[in-house]
Amino acid sequence: MKNEILSVKNVTYEYQPGHPALDQISLSIGRGEKIAVMGSNGAGKSTFFLNLNGVLHPQKGEIYYQGKQVGKKDVKELRRRVGFVFQDADNQMIAATVEAEIAFGPMNLKLPREEVKERVEQALDYMDLQKYRKRPPHYLSGGEKKRVSIADIIAMKSEVILFDEPTAALDPLSADMLEKVLADLYREGKTLLISTHDVDFAYRWADRIVVFDQGKILADGGVREVFLQQRLLEQAHLKKPVLLAVYEILQRQGVIRAGSYPRTVDELAENMGGTIDE
Repeated sequence: MKNEILSVKNVTYEYQPGHPALDQISLSIGRGEKIAVMGSNGAGKSTFFLNLNGVLHPQKGEIYYQGKQVGKKDVKELRRRVGFVFQDADNQMIAATVEAEIAFGPMNLKLPREEVKERVEQALDYMDLQKYRKRPPHYLSGGEKKRVSIADIIAMKSEVILFDEPTAALDPLSADMLEKVLADLYREGKTLLISTHDVDFAYRWADRIVVFDQGKILADGGVREVFLQQRLLEQAHLKKPVLLAVYEILQRQGVIRAGSYPRTVDELAENMGGTIDE
């Protein structure tokens, strides 16, 4: 792949002998991509992410970062370059205050004190957390904890960020905030991979869908290419995105003409000759 930043080749990982959570997975990730990783529970998504950032180590196969194979001595650098935002933010937090939590990663890099301070301030500003800086992170709301966990990764200046079910348990306001942050990170050139069951979110956000099933990659392609395969969706226990289903119904009924598939409600409204505000 042109401009590849991260790849795995024939990676296998087993929690129990003879039952691979990942079964000879090969995948190439380009710099600046937005990838939704999908599949049912137990399909291998989280294990894949944990191998990608060095928390777990492949029992077979190789991981490459910027074309260089990652060995045991390179794992620390891989974790710095590839950040992981856990589904449960409490699993990521260890410090007594928000600012101490955000400072923990940069301090472990043994950066100069002034640079650590600068990174913490930047992350607090980025995630609008200045007013929470002295608060214990474990007493924040779910959405606020998610912001802190993302700030942890921003302070590390990770080039690739993995999000494990980031919209789970978020209220609509917090989910909207998350999508805004993802848009900002994408504009800054970050490579983003999100594990999610939310087909509607994946449909409007991602450029590429990777579907896991029983430790293997079942599909890897463009958003429309994947979501238009009904048999594939059934095999992976996924539903067709609501917007895509509505568009196809309107098209069959002659309400709108065939054209490019809308990714947002605004695009659907434009296809119908109007706007959402009318």
